[in-house]
Amino acid sequence: MKIIKRILFGLLILLVLGGMLLSVPRLWSALHPENPPVGYHYILPGYLALGIGLEKLINMEPELPAEAEAYKDIEYKNINGKSLQLDIYRPKNAVKPLPLIVFIHGGSWSHGKRSDYLVYLMSFVKRGYMTATVSYRLLKDGPYPACVEDITDAVQWFYKNGEKYGYDAGRIGLVGGSAGAHLALLAAYEWKKPQALVDSASASGSRPRIKAVVDIYGPIDLTTEYAKNQPLVINLISHPYRETPWLYKEASPINYLDKGDPPTMILHGTSDDLVPIVQSDMLKNKLDSLGIPNIYYRVPGWPHAMDVVQRVNEFSQVKMLDFFSKYL
Repeated sequence: MKIIKRILFGLLILLVLGGMLLSVPRLWSALHPENPPVGYHYILPGYLALGIGLEKLINMEPELPAEAEAYKDIEYKNINGKSLQLDIYRPKNAVKPLPLIVFIHGGSWSHGKRSDYLVYLMSFVKRGYMTATVSYRLLKDGPYPACVEDITDAVQWFYKNGEKYGYDAGRIGLVGGSAGAHLALLAAYEWKKPQALVDSASASGSRPRIKAVVDIYGPIDLTTEYAKNQPLVINLISHPYRETPWLYKEASPINYLDKGDPPTMILHGTSDDLVPIVQSDMLKNKLDSLGIPNIYYRVPGWPHAMDVVQRVNEFSQVKMLDFFSKYL
């Protein structure tokens, strides 16, 4: 009996100590609210924090605010009979063209849907922005460059339809997470510079451009040793690196950067083991070398998909709001 009591007492002590340790990240963040929220570094403690209520997940299906209206299932492109669509959300009381923020979902280029970012879409429409979200071809419908072509075509659609839907086509920002960030950066940095844009520029002397872009833990350079051997990247390109190294280079946003590219904000967890944070470090260094305005938040102790946690999501929204207030 005494042995059992000692074991139970020991377990109780372990539970108390464990709870105290799990509380440290939240306590530290409460004491330093100006800094990025601190995470748990390892997946298991993070799950435990969620399990005991120290952390909460975001609401993935928020309702449309009463003060907003939706334009849904708008076809922006039809390719081989497949309809590609987008949704737009607009404040009802808007009396002048508003800046537009377009959100691009992630999912390893193979899954996900445009409603995945409703938490951002609904939040920013309540703050007076128009928001939109886009579907694109996933890998089952075709490898690279299909998804990039779709997002760049969607951007062209947005440039042309501002007057119809009530947004300012000269003030468009892009936000993407993971694979969506990869696509957002390629579009913002003008992947392949489509000939139509070049012809338009020479004819008119000016052309629309993305005004600001937010990269949430996205891959930047697909030619690093890790990236070119990563199964998800190989699936995207559909060929191993040794066969088509030029495609891995062509699909890397960092290779399109020039001095005219838009201000960029980066959010990345330091414990991300899917997209290593060195990818964002590389982007930051390149942006600085070109003199492109940028802001980089290395969010300590958080893994990939960190913004599904409410505390991280709230921080991300506040910083994105500051960023877009300045550049849109």
